[in-house]
Amino acid sequence: MSSPSAVPGTPTPAVAVPEAARPTGRTPAPGRRGALGPVGLVLAGGVSVQFGGALAVMLMPRAGALGIVTLRLVVAAAVLLLVCRPRLRGYSRADWGTVIAFGVAMAAMNGLFYQSVARIPLGPAVTLEVLGPLALSVLASRRAVNLLWAALALAGVFLLGGGGFDGLDPAGAAFALGAGAMWAAYIVFSARTGRRFPQADGLALAMAVGAVLFLPLGIAESGAGLLDPTVLALGAAVALLSSVLPYTLELLALRRLPASAFAILMSLEPAIAAAAGFLLLDQALSAAEAAAIALVVAASMGAVRTQVGRGGAKATRAPGKEPEAPRPEG
Repeated sequence: MSSPSAVPGTPTPAVAVPEAARPTGRTPAPGRRGALGPVGLVLAGGVSVQFGGALAVMLMPRAGALGIVTLRLVVAAAVLLLVCRPRLRGYSRADWGTVIAFGVAMAAMNGLFYQSVARIPLGPAVTLEVLGPLALSVLASRRAVNLLWAALALAGVFLLGGGGFDGLDPAGAAFALGAGAMWAAYIVFSARTGRRFPQADGLALAMAVGAVLFLPLGIAESGAGLLDPTVLALGAAVALLSSVLPYTLELLALRRLPASAFAILMSLEPAIAAAAGFLLLDQALSAAEAAAIALVVAASMGAVRTQVGRGGAKATRAPGKEPEAPRPEG
């Protein structure tokens, strides 16, 4: 996506890792030899999701932003439902309310994010989106040092906007900030879903909710174009790169990697997005934009480290539970 936080009730700035996100037993530190594999899995997941985003931008002239979101959600939901085969009985009304809210947040986050990257470069879009979970982390923390990370992030936003967002399309920037707000909501409902549904069942059901919600929008924008074989194939590739593959890689990594280290690695997402935009979309960054991204990445990492200092990586896995949605869908 992609999950409760390392500190129960305190989301990490770049990812929500469930309270039940860790297997019990000794976990190798990220710097040791045993953790090299999980680190590689997380980085591969980050590369996959951001290059999937770049592929989506390339597909937009054919299918439109809403059409791409529809294809991504529908394909990802179909794959997850086939793999997880979640049961539908035995849940309360509150359980279903939670998973529906999770699906709504996921759909809104995807829709707003793709509207953003249709207007502004991928790197700045992801950087602005990250501000949502970062703000949630800072607001949930009671430590004064988080004001420093907030100040760094705001300085990054100021640089990114050239002092007034003259260099970025205002609508694109607004959509990215809206996606960030939905990312924060995604974190909250991902955590709640992970506590109510076993393994990845909640994610599969929420993805299906998002797909059903977005299907009319995609049809309204793209119509029969969604059935074009090339569009279908590329849309499926976006879904696999941006949802299914990174979720699988990170789920495997979380079995051996401390949640704190995972969150720090996820803080690199804006930098990976900028690289994907440059390599695939020829979206070069100015020096000010590169500095802005670096400031936001540093703020995210700093906020994670602050939480780790509070003992945030000590959560253990409850019986029968697996990490829920380790990454956002944007």
